Amino acid sequence: MKKIGFGMALILVLTILPGCKKPAEGNMVDLVLINGKVWTGDAARPWAESVAVRGGTIYAVGTAAELAGLAASAETRVDLGGALVLPGFIDSHTHFLAGGFALKSIQLRDAGSREEFTARIAAKARELGPGRWILNGDWDHQQLSPVELPRKDWIDAVTPDNPVCVNRYDGHMIVANSLALKLAGVTKDTPTPPGGEIEKDPATGEPSGILKDAAMDLVYARIPDPSFEDKLEAAEASILHAAENGVTSVHEMADAASFEVFQELARRGRLTTRIYLYVPITEIETVARLKLKSPFGDPYLRLAGLKGFVDGSLGSETAYFFEPYTDAPKTSGLLNGQMFPEGIMEKRILEADRAGLQLAIHAIGDRAVSLLLDMYERAVAANGPRDRRWRVEHAQHMRPADIARFGRLGLVAAVQPYHAIDDGRWAETKIGPERAKTTYAFESLRRAGAVLAFGSDWTVAPLSPILGIYAAVTRRTLDGRNPGGWVPAEKVSVEESVRAYTVNGAWVEFAEAVKGSIAAGKLADLIVLDRDIFAIPPEEIATAKVRMTVVDGRIVYRKDR
Repeated sequence: MKKIGFGMALILVLTILPGCKKPAEGNMVDLVLINGKVWTGDAARPWAESVAVRGGTIYAVGTAAELAGLAASAETRVDLGGALVLPGFIDSHTHFLAGGFALKSIQLRDAGSREEFTARIAAKARELGPGRWILNGDWDHQQLSPVELPRKDWIDAVTPDNPVCVNRYDGHMIVANSLALKLAGVTKDTPTPPGGEIEKDPATGEPSGILKDAAMDLVYARIPDPSFEDKLEAAEASILHAAENGVTSVHEMADAASFEVFQELARRGRLTTRIYLYVPITEIETVARLKLKSPFGDPYLRLAGLKGFVDGSLGSETAYFFEPYTDAPKTSGLLNGQMFPEGIMEKRILEADRAGLQLAIHAIGDRAVSLLLDMYERAVAANGPRDRRWRVEHAQHMRPADIARFGRLGLVAAVQPYHAIDDGRWAETKIGPERAKTTYAFESLRRAGAVLAFGSDWTVAPLSPILGIYAAVTRRTLDGRNPGGWVPAEKVSVEESVRAYTVNGAWVEFAEAVKGSIAAGKLADLIVLDRDIFAIPPEEIATAKVRMTVVDGRIVYRKDR
């Protein structure tokens, strides 16, 4: 897709956002949540019963008796009847703007056969009419029976006038129809770009329609960019979806164009999800020239730092391993195109460090993680100590020796628990039982001293932190074959899981002084659940629902019983 340059997106000055309440007069408060069970995340006072909000911040936390006077005079008083209150969830890895488009796009994730896959695309073509691109999809070939990768010949006959570019749910593989390949100029003679793969029919040499990682850009470059109003509409869909799921802050892995969209929503007073936005590490020269430091912005919209890629994904067989894939012994995965030419990623990491920028770099396979830790370690040695809070995104498959390095380097493991119960259905067929012992090793990482920051990778997985907590606590795979948990030694407690979605998420974005826990003076970002996830059996956590979401002291979502 077409993207604007980051320098253009930053010809702006972030301002205090509209919509923030002025402090109430005297002792009056705007909102009191009373008679609840409040997990504060504050070590000094871990539990309370009531919370009072004034002017967008938490005014007081205490027992129902202690806040009775404030409750009596509050502008809004909500009796929780014992319901659980938590700090607003912070999702530490999303594709938030893209998620809004996906909500409105074709849905292929649960397609169970070739015929169903084709029928859904045919229906979308009829809905859109000739000439319109069919995009997104989030298909999962592991759901197909039989399990097989889709091909262009599945869809060519039903889409003669619609270019098709639908992605696997991990975002590291697409299937394109013949029209899309023609528009992109992809033929049997097209060379595979570094960091990518153009799958070709072994008999004819013609492209099958499957493109992986860097090769996907050949088609993406031909997709018309959506209008700015389309982007605003998609962002607002994401914001509503976040509120429904109790997500009050997201770490957005995006591009410069997304920054501009969220800034406009902030200007209009319609941004009710706090955005901490990473831009591609390929923009390092522009960011460094502007002399921005991590983080930059205000409580609603901040520039976080730089996002990079070392490798691809397990499901697409592009995660980079020391040893070959068990079910595909001719490959050990791929380095991402950002790793080429050789040495460029380390050069960018060093430059970002000298510029005072935070890094969030994707590494999934064990060799990719090891390479990234080596580069991080050399940067620290070269530039000396400082408060970096650098991240490894996903950190899915690791050697035990590399798990131990996270604590020594003070790294954040930005991981997505739902992936474990999703990929756990088939991961061992790809990497074997021995490597699976240290896969999605959340508890081992925590014990090694890594800061666990939980997220969803939405739309790769559902945005719901409740499902993320359920996944981390139970590790029960979606196919029901692991009722006791897949690799159960890596289960994380409910409290540590909630902390990874709140306190730790705030720390990662250098915001621990203003959010992530429920304490007087902090931002009034709160959620109410209909069930006490600390008390119910772990396998029932997934049934909990969000009853209320409060952002900046305002109720942005409420669902009564």
